[in-house]
Amino acid sequence: MFSGLIEAVGDIIETKTTGSSLRLRMRTALAPELGPGDSLAVNGVCLTVVVSENGEVHADVGPETARVTTLGTLRRAHPVNLERPVRADSRMGGHFVQGHVDGVGTVEDIRTQDDSNWLTISYPPPLAPYFIRRGSVAVDGVSLTLAGLGESQFDVMVIPFTWTNTSLRSLRIRDRVNLECDMIGKYVLRAAELAGIDPARRTGIKSH
Repeated sequence: MFSGLIEAVGDIIETKTTGSSLRLRMRTALAPELGPGDSLAVNGVCLTVVVSENGEVHADVGPETARVTTLGTLRRAHPVNLERPVRADSRMGGHFVQGHVDGVGTVEDIRTQDDSNWLTISYPPPLAPYFIRRGSVAVDGVSLTLAGLGESQFDVMVIPFTWTNTSLRSLRIRDRVNLECDMIGKYVLRAAELAGIDPARRTGIKSH
């Protein structure tokens, strides 16, 4: 379980195909705190550390994960958001994040207002029932609040601290980002489905 509060921004050193998987080599200050078998969220995707040495962390990305997230497109020098799992004895900041990406969105607009930055991100239609205005979403692993919500896109405001201390500052228009919807919303939607309620019909979204 993660919180969406990024601990460090790492850099991709190398991406290498190993059989059907992809191995990521990342440089990060978190390396001394990690060991083989530990979990690590990389741009919002929960991975397992296989090597941690000399300031580097290696993690494997399975073919399905590479297909349904942006990790398969990472290249050398690309910055990535990193977070270790939440400890049971720590405060819970951000929101509940599993590290299981629900879909990939696209950055449609980036704008500055005073000292903050706004992102407009489009999302796949099947995710529409999971979003609510002022609700939570993880964008590349960063816990954010939906400040605006449309039929196919949402707006988030990123405060200066988050902008400076995450990889969000490196985003450009048309970049793709990993999205994870609020876990509580998923349970509510599932309960509605079991009760015979069709959220897609009620929200005007076509079912697939």
